[in-house]
Amino acid sequence: MIDRRSFLKHVGLGALGLSVLPTTAADVLFPQRKELFFDISLAQWSLHKTIFGGKLDNLDFPGSAAKTFGIHAVEYVNQFFKDKAKDKTYLRDLLLRADDNGVKNVLIMVDGEGPLGSTDEKERTTAVTNHYKWVEAAKFLGCHAIRVNAAGKGTPEEIKSAAIEGLGRLSEFAASHDINVIVENHGGISSHGDWLSAVLQGVGMDNCGSLPDFGNFYEYDRYKGVEELMPFAKGVSAKANVFDEKGDEANIDYRRMLRIVKDAGYRGYIGIEYEGDQLSEEEGIKAAKRLLERVGGELS
Repeated sequence: MIDRRSFLKHVGLGALGLSVLPTTAADVLFPQRKELFFDISLAQWSLHKTIFGGKLDNLDFPGSAAKTFGIHAVEYVNQFFKDKAKDKTYLRDLLLRADDNGVKNVLIMVDGEGPLGSTDEKERTTAVTNHYKWVEAAKFLGCHAIRVNAAGKGTPEEIKSAAIEGLGRLSEFAASHDINVIVENHGGISSHGDWLSAVLQGVGMDNCGSLPDFGNFYEYDRYKGVEELMPFAKGVSAKANVFDEKGDEANIDYRRMLRIVKDAGYRGYIGIEYEGDQLSEEEGIKAAKRLLERVGGELS
């Protein structure tokens, strides 16, 4: 008897197969609530302790997202399969596991491949070409984007000019693969919304956008930063660390944040990224999901 994975592999009808499958256990455990103006995805970094601790393999991440959390869209982190970017056998297995669980691969978060805003041209060129393999991997997995960083050393203006050039070159390559290059406010000068929005404006390409993260603004006003980055947003990261007794994020006003997101006309994925330590990773993700569903439902 042929099993479902073999069927998908041999006839290539993953999408059709998902559409005709009966109700799954996850559908029973996680019934649909009020339709939201956005879709929920799970950022793999939310489980980084579990993965680094050897309790969850990268290949099992899509299944865990669906079965444990009732989330059917995932955002990978390249650190967890860094040597597999060109391994088509591995990537095919990962894709099949996502298909088997009805999970959409949304994006790959790319770190450690060099500073795209380096003021040293040779270093910047190396960083750009280092990212090419992740563009190709994202395309293979059916993602819409890779998330990158606009980092470099120098004055804000120097890094800005370099980042515009580096991101522009990478975005040109990604455009030929129908992949977006999205930049997160991820520390340093990139955590200044006005600076990063100016960089993206300078790149001026349709497939180069932002991934506003609710929590990565540090000394910059987080609400102002998200508002500045939303016109370029092709993804949103819902950071959560601490929850109060009402289930709200203690340091981030999710109602205000989601109102900014909605008013910008955004209707895509909002990725849960839990980084707290008061709750376990599993319980923190569930708490963040409840918060997004509750506040998102109020605003939808």
